[in-house]
Amino acid sequence: MKTINFAEHNSLVSQYLMELRNVDIQHDPLRFRRNLERIGEIMAYEISKTLDYKHIEVTTPLAKCDCPVIDDKIVLATIFRAGIPFHQGFLQYFDRAENAFVSAYRKYKEKENFDICIEYLASPRLEGKTLVLCDPMLATGASMELSYRALLTKGTPAKVHIASVIASRKAVDYLESVMPEDATLWVGVIDDEINAHSYIVPGLGDAGDLAYGVKE
Repeated sequence: MKTINFAEHNSLVSQYLMELRNVDIQHDPLRFRRNLERIGEIMAYEISKTLDYKHIEVTTPLAKCDCPVIDDKIVLATIFRAGIPFHQGFLQYFDRAENAFVSAYRKYKEKENFDICIEYLASPRLEGKTLVLCDPMLATGASMELSYRALLTKGTPAKVHIASVIASRKAVDYLESVMPEDATLWVGVIDDEINAHSYIVPGLGDAGDLAYGVKE
C-alpha cells in the first residue's frame, strides 16, 4: 500500500490541522466540522488526479469542445460518526458518487481492552468501482480494516483509497500489512504515539465528540 502524507509538504492542510488540534479553537463544533470538510475537499482533489478520464464533446455558445471527465465509478464510504463531516468534504467534490456507511465502534471489555464491533452497513455494489473509505482518526487501524472487510461483502472494488486526517505510525504500519498492495492511504499527518487507551498522541482528542457533542 502506498502512503501519501500531506505533512511532508506545507499546504492549507497544515493550517486546518492546527485548528483541529488547538484546544482554544476546536471547542467550536461548527468550525471543527468545517475543517474536517476542508481537508476532505483537498484530499478529494488530490485523489482526482489519480483517476481514469474519458473525453466528451460539449457545445458552448460559440463552438464545440473536447472535455475530459472522470470515468471511474466512485463510492464514498465513511465510518460513523466522526467520519460524517470528513465524508461531506469528499462528497462536495465527487458530487455524483455513490455512498456507503459503516458503523464501527469500540466495545470495552475492560478499561483498556476493547473489541471493534460492526453493527450497520449500507452500501451499493462495489464490484469494479473505485472505493474511497474515509475516517478522520486512524489510531490502531482495526476499525478501518474491519470496515473495509465488511464492505467487501458488497463486491471487490477495482481501486481502493483510504483517507484519514490524523494517523498513528502504528496504524499506518498495520494497514500497510493488511490492505491490498495497490491501495493508497492519504493522511494529513502521522503522529508517532498512541496512549494506553489507543488514542493518538498528540492527536486532537475524540473527533466524534468535538464534532457532535459528548456521548454517554
